[in-house]
Amino acid sequence: MLSSQQPGGALEATLLAAVESRLADCPDRELFLLRLHRWWPDLRDGLAPVYPSGVEDLALRLLLLAADAYAGREAELKRLDLIRGLEPDWFQQPAMMGYAAYADRFAGTLAGVADRVDYLRELGVTYLHLMPLLRPREGDSDGGYAVADYRDIRPDLGTVEDLRELARTLRGAGISLVLDLVLNHVAREHPWAQAARAGEASYRAYFHTFADRELPDAYEQALPEVFPDFAPGNFSWDDELRAWVWTTFNDFQWDVNWSNPDVFVEYADILFFLANAGVEVVRLDAIAFLWKRLGTDCQNQAEVHAITQALHALTRIVCPALLFKAEAIVGPADLVHYLGQGPHYGKVSDLAYHNSLMVQTWSMLAAGDARLAAHALGHLPPAPSTTAWISYVRGHDDIGWAIDDGDAAAVGLSGHAHRAFLSDYYCGRFPGGAARGLVFQANPATGDRRISGTSASLAGIEAGDAHGVARVLLAHALAFGWGGIPVIWSGDELAMVNDPHWAAEPGHAGDNRWTHRPRLTEADLARRADPADPAGQVFAGLRALARARARIPHLDASVGSEIPPLADPGVLPVLRRHPLGPLLGLYNVTAGWRPFPWWRLAELGIAEPWDARADTGVKPGEDGNLWLAPYQACWIV
Repeated sequence: MLSSQQPGGALEATLLAAVESRLADCPDRELFLLRLHRWWPDLRDGLAPVYPSGVEDLALRLLLLAADAYAGREAELKRLDLIRGLEPDWFQQPAMMGYAAYADRFAGTLAGVADRVDYLRELGVTYLHLMPLLRPREGDSDGGYAVADYRDIRPDLGTVEDLRELARTLRGAGISLVLDLVLNHVAREHPWAQAARAGEASYRAYFHTFADRELPDAYEQALPEVFPDFAPGNFSWDDELRAWVWTTFNDFQWDVNWSNPDVFVEYADILFFLANAGVEVVRLDAIAFLWKRLGTDCQNQAEVHAITQALHALTRIVCPALLFKAEAIVGPADLVHYLGQGPHYGKVSDLAYHNSLMVQTWSMLAAGDARLAAHALGHLPPAPSTTAWISYVRGHDDIGWAIDDGDAAAVGLSGHAHRAFLSDYYCGRFPGGAARGLVFQANPATGDRRISGTSASLAGIEAGDAHGVARVLLAHALAFGWGGIPVIWSGDELAMVNDPHWAAEPGHAGDNRWTHRPRLTEADLARRADPADPAGQVFAGLRALARARARIPHLDASVGSEIPPLADPGVLPVLRRHPLGPLLGLYNVTAGWRPFPWWRLAELGIAEPWDARADTGVKPGEDGNLWLAPYQACWIV
């Protein structure tokens, strides 16, 4: 038995004895026990406020489960745990660059993805997010987010062993595999839901069920609708269950009840399964919705962060090479909490989507004005230095215009009017605009109109606009220059435009987000070699961005980004104060030449300006300004 002189807080003797007994035949059990002592306080403190009664019994169940997972973890993955322990900032380094895709639309199968590893490496990818590939329900599955089995793979993609083999291949190429774990709900066809409908009380308690509409109607007073067009309301009647069930997203996606400790244990076990299959990052899908509280919008509740802290602590004990990525598409004030604030500082997710940066990027390109973005981005709380943002230009989802009314008012705008302008601009209704997006989920009650479309179509390439390629590259330069892990959405690197046949595939007709989820053929990939083709221009530009970024230590994610005062409304400045010296990113979001005062560089501590992105010196013009070409981005050190 380990002595009491261990890191971390006091661990109950009964728990320790039970775990030591469970690992009696495990030759490297001491490492597990050392991690257990180190992370026990975080586990205990995460569980206690959510499950105040019976914490020790719950902890015992979890630690025995953790011990079994550790004993079954293969040697190569345990070695990766050690390597990542020696280099805990591995994911914050500037060489990190991500790519996100549906496996079937990118390469057909998991084996096909492995065959395209060289393509990913050519682009500079070190992080590959494959969209939902755990076995979904048949038919409409919300793009795979209605999971019917967390321990199986979509049959058309391969098997669990194919997933393990792909993870090994990617690991050998220096690419970390990222998969989704849907935490808020399961498919109606999931075994838990089937057991609940069959009358098993223990599984019925896995869900939020109601005999009548009294409580659902009370909750609905404060709940928004995620899909008002095709899934209005948040509760659905189920004939077999003879009850109303909470269904935030679709009637076939049943919200699970995280106040039930059995649900927590189930998801901990699923996390261990994915980690032991070789997954290195789990995207915690719909994490903001986990906890339900009457009178609120049932998002961003405090219990969500406690739950995440406890799950995170368990993975630090068993599989510390695994990272958490929060899929929290929430307002700016709530966003940073998913990386940890207050008592959860640095203890919850390692990564989170910087949704605000994405929204403000498209806002700047539409308006040709950086003032709103400067105010909004400049007032975000700093993220913990041990975490990183996922910065991105496009993703698999629609774009919702998360423009805060207070931010808009601070720069003399109406939030409602600006959101309406952005929707008009990006769906092609704005006079003279080159964007060619599609309206998704228009809500006449609120005026909300989200937008679907590839980066190329939204930036004007589809319309043949002369600045389309430059806009795409500027948007990505901002994502690459912000810090964190920049992620490219599949097809955007090839300037692929909206798929005009998106509705022809079975099950897609009601969801125009499929227009920006293209299938990549060998012919599409071949276009990257043609410098006259927008595909070749964008691919070469993104590859150059990745290579430049990898050699610039100032872009390490541990360094935060600041927004200094604007010198020109068309130029967004982004300052990063690295110990080696400052880096100033300058982003011209307009179609004209724009100035930046040369003297400001010296004021910010840059004595001999050098554009690290272009690897060249910079000089002032005769008027004493640094002039930026239309849609130019500079990283000045």
